[in-house]
Amino acid sequence: MDGELLQIIYEDTTAGQDGVLCTITESSGSTPREAGASMWVRRDGTSAGTIGGGLAEYEVIERAKQLLRDGEMTCVYHRELNEEHGMVCGGVISVFMEVIGSSDELVIFGAGHVGRAVAKLGAYVGFKVTIWDERADLASEEFFPGAKRLSCPLDKIYDNGLTLHDRSYVVIMTRGHMSDADVVAVTDKKPGAYYGMIGSRSKIAALREMLLGRGVTREHLDRIHQPIGLPIKGETPEEIAVSIVAEMIAARRGGNLDALRKG
Repeated sequence: MDGELLQIIYEDTTAGQDGVLCTITESSGSTPREAGASMWVRRDGTSAGTIGGGLAEYEVIERAKQLLRDGEMTCVYHRELNEEHGMVCGGVISVFMEVIGSSDELVIFGAGHVGRAVAKLGAYVGFKVTIWDERADLASEEFFPGAKRLSCPLDKIYDNGLTLHDRSYVVIMTRGHMSDADVVAVTDKKPGAYYGMIGSRSKIAALREMLLGRGVTREHLDRIHQPIGLPIKGETPEEIAVSIVAEMIAARRGGNLDALRKG
């Protein structure tokens, strides 16, 4: 695989986009490309690189799109390139297809006790975890092993590598109401599959009016699940984490959150 294709895959996956890496693993007879040739196929069917063009490449792209739709992770495409299928090469190729960049990302603002519990449980159920807190001693490897950690000022988060995308699940639970409000403001108009904020209904109502006055869009405020989590009456950090992660799972699986909240 050439460096240019690797760079494209890196840029796409860093931006939260998944895709399928298609690599010829076997090539015999007369074929347009040899073993090792690779192609990157995105969810919308656009591609980079080539495995030789023609009908075989078209079929690989269609199979890649199906992989992404069905939630499968790998498959092998095998094709004889003969006149029966409109291909006169007379060779045989096998293409290994692997989904890359498919992890949903849990972005936690706040490295307190509940944040730690949410990160641990979120990672357990398959989320890739990113934690932000301006306190570097809390946003640490000790408390968040394996997570991407950011401890920069809030207004520098995007400069320091945070990328919110359509598979981002954002949880807001900083050490204070005003810093929660600042997180809401800095994530306005950013993409995301789920946003939730911890706190009482009275606190949230007051913050909402204040944020509208600061120019935060009503659309952003309306999409934030508040108070966060399913109503299971959790009290400990771990119990609260269960209610939050359960709500994220329901959002990920297309559950009816309003019905779940009503019980």
